[in-house]
Amino acid sequence: MAEDYLQTKGRIFDIQRYSIHDGYGIRTIVFLKGCFLRCRWCCNPESQHYDVETMTVQGKPKTIGRDVTVEEVMETVQKDRPYYRRTGGGLTLSGGEMLFQQEFARDLLRASKSAGISTAAESTAFSEYRAIEELLPYLDQYLLDIKHMDSAKHKRFTGVPNERILENARRIAKSGMTELSIRVPTIPTFNDSPEEIRAIAEFAGSLPNVARLHLLPYHRLGLDKYAGLGREYGLPDISPPDREHMLMLKKIAEAGSGLECRIGG
Repeated sequence: MAEDYLQTKGRIFDIQRYSIHDGYGIRTIVFLKGCFLRCRWCCNPESQHYDVETMTVQGKPKTIGRDVTVEEVMETVQKDRPYYRRTGGGLTLSGGEMLFQQEFARDLLRASKSAGISTAAESTAFSEYRAIEELLPYLDQYLLDIKHMDSAKHKRFTGVPNERILENARRIAKSGMTELSIRVPTIPTFNDSPEEIRAIAEFAGSLPNVARLHLLPYHRLGLDKYAGLGREYGLPDISPPDREHMLMLKKIAEAGSGLECRIGG
């Protein structure tokens, strides 16, 4: 008989199989609906609101968001067990923000671990720590976004201050319960100066048990989604950073943190 947690319900907007990002090996990424932040550069604006939405895609209306159980999601996740075994891959939770649906996220991670499938989550850690603490026993990799060290600028560009995020990063790192990687979406006009990257790198380097630091270059791949949702894009006049700029920031991040630093996820 199925255990009760397999019937926990949540709302997702996509499941992406055969991904080579957001964790080790080949992964299945489950995208959850709902987020606490409103980042101006967000490449998944359809993830921000928990409500089921309609988005115009290639001229046709598409429903974004569907309700599923943990058991239903795991039926898809388990299809790719051979790839996980060969590559060290597994399940990754993304969004949106998994902590917006904490119970559903916890039970998905629990089900994956019970099935012998490794787990990862891409998260801002913007929540009460007790919600994060419940997930940690089932989480092999925490891919934690640190976007800026200045709380006022963080709030101006994301809608929320950063104190809770930074404190939770300290507590997750100190717990030693999961492999922690710090990820920095590197956004022109927001945080791509040497001084801003150095500040984030120094913070990352001050944390115990951090595996590596990732700089994620800004891109405009989600731009058409805003038009499809009838929304304005928050950073209409900026361009992706060039490779030379990212390599310069990588050197600064390595020097400031003492950590292995990579460009990309």
